[in-house]
Amino acid sequence: MQKEKVRTHLVIGMMSGTSLDGLDIAFCRFKKIDSKWTFEILEADTLDYPEIWIKSLTNAGNLKREELLALHDQYGRFLGKQAREFIDKNKLKPELIASHGHTIFHEPNKGITFQLGKGSLIAELTNLPVVWDFRSPDVAKGGQGAPLVPVGDKFLFSDYEFCLNLGGFSNISFDEKGKRIAFDICPVNIELNSLVREKGLTFDEDGEIAKTGTLNAELLSELNNLDYYRKSPPKSLGREWVEENVLPLMDSYRIPLEDKLNTFCEHIADQLAKSVNQYPKGQILVTGGGTMNKYLMEVIRKKATHNICIPDKKTIQFKEALVFAFLAVLRLDNSINCFSSVTGAKSDSSSGTISYPQA
Repeated sequence: MQKEKVRTHLVIGMMSGTSLDGLDIAFCRFKKIDSKWTFEILEADTLDYPEIWIKSLTNAGNLKREELLALHDQYGRFLGKQAREFIDKNKLKPELIASHGHTIFHEPNKGITFQLGKGSLIAELTNLPVVWDFRSPDVAKGGQGAPLVPVGDKFLFSDYEFCLNLGGFSNISFDEKGKRIAFDICPVNIELNSLVREKGLTFDEDGEIAKTGTLNAELLSELNNLDYYRKSPPKSLGREWVEENVLPLMDSYRIPLEDKLNTFCEHIADQLAKSVNQYPKGQILVTGGGTMNKYLMEVIRKKATHNICIPDKKTIQFKEALVFAFLAVLRLDNSINCFSSVTGAKSDSSSGTISYPQA
């Protein structure tokens, strides 16, 4: 009887989401037994951003070219320092680091995507190979450069018919006619967190503020009728789209903050239901910071006809960091880690820049 081939990889994944709720770092073990992948998140942490970094990352899109390049270096050093401290604190021996960086620009229809945080500096500070800039190669091939998590969904979470992430934006992935389909659904925490900053809060804990609000039917109707929701996949969203379409609309309504939060939660649930209810019933794995919003999940459960599955807390919080670590493993092997069926690029790719520490 032929012995199964087993490969093991120890990788750190680093992810900074558009909602600015912190830097996720996860130390992961991946095993490949023949063609089947398994994973474990061995250590993980979310590092809250100091106020200075929240301001710097929020304002980065307004910087001049030279200032942005300087911040690209500074943030790379910041990421490298955080990775080094995480490794030392937990006495880890990773073989590789994956860094998503922090998205500053994402307008793939103009051929633009930029994730802050120079990976070569992370490599120097950690003395480890680093895979970074995952999105640019796909955009260069005419793709959206997003979402990239569906490769991890397909190989690591194949027990679920749908994988839904509720982060800065919501995105979903699933198999249809033998191909992986995925797209961004709508803004989530990028808008909800932005709204509660008016009260000096970073997020609406458990959705308690939203829960006290009253639905504004007129605002909900206008949100649900935004042009993006009529487009067919592949499609993706960025901060620019929110600033151009969502913020002016929300600002035009002189209603209490509670009502805005309540109405936006309803909008998120409407768009999710519209995206999945047309498909046969199945299990939806839900991860990301939005799963902690009890009120939002309550509204989603009322509208979705599928079975909502929420995994353990570690998977909820660190799935994206986990998946980027996995994408880095595939990239190092020069294996496909970006599906053109998801992004609309002219072909699949093994995406990401690999930086090695200098001898």
